Amino acid sequence: MDLDMYAEELIYNYEHPKNKGSLDKPSAQMHEENISCGDRITVFLRIDAGKVSDIKFDGSGCVISMGASSLLTEALKGKSLGDIEAFDKKKLLDLISVDPGPVRMHCATLSLRAVKKAIAGYEGKPVDTATKEL
Repeated sequence: MDLDMYAEELIYNYEHPKNKGSLDKPSAQMHEENISCGDRITVFLRIDAGKVSDIKFDGSGCVISMGASSLLTEALKGKSLGDIEAFDKKKLLDLISVDPGPVRMHCATLSLRAVKKAIAGYEGKPVDTATKEL
């Protein structure tokens, strides 16, 4: 596949997002904003027996941030908290199949940062340096 086909999948997920909305009484949630461009997202997680049984996101932003949020939430459903804690920027970029470059990297990682902060709060742990740098 060429780069345009990968970009088409990201655009498709922007136009037809999976898991968009909110959850009643989530186990964890987190709001994040990208102040440089105005992207905003809130993630909602339902956690059962150490796994994410449901995940939703709501917000607004560019194709990269919203398309990545759709792809990420779909990929994280059913994963253990440990699997999600190990999910890093490289795995996210592999998932979205587009290199956003240094200027748009914060757009791509916005939802991952929100999910990781939500889980840290749920577990009562401090947010690690790698998450802060996303």
